[in-house]
Amino acid sequence: MTLLKPLAFLFATLALASCGGGDDDGGSGGLFGWFTQEEPVEMLNDVNVITVADDRPLVESVEALVVERLPGGIILRATGLPPMQGWYDAQLVRETRTSAGPGVVVYSFRARPPRTPTRVSTQQSRELVAGAFLSNLELAGVTSIRVQAAGNVGTVRP
Repeated sequence: MTLLKPLAFLFATLALASCGGGDDDGGSGGLFGWFTQEEPVEMLNDVNVITVADDRPLVESVEALVVERLPGGIILRATGLPPMQGWYDAQLVRETRTSAGPGVVVYSFRARPPRTPTRVSTQQSRELVAGAFLSNLELAGVTSIRVQAAGNVGTVRP
């Protein structure tokens, strides 16, 4: 029984000693080196940012706008109406080039038309729904949100 205590102490000492060694290349190794290693950080000015113009056309009209409050912000939900069935890839695209005035956020309601002509059919069968999340930080100072389509513009207050 008395031999077990010194052997346990010896193994514990050897285990801890193996954790503290350094690498030959100057890096810190072992258990504590795992949390202090630094990796190079890529600076934002070193990155080429490519801006792509959205080639999707505007939907024909905005039929409804709804603001849903959430913890941390809002969801803006828009219902749009294209001229015929089959439009897809609907999205509210935030416009940064428009000068609508201070406190006004502008979105354009864009979607892709079908590749081949389709039926017009009923209004319900053509409706598209798209949404966008705006955080409380983005809403600071915002007085109204405008969603534009080809034929009209809808406005809500957050």
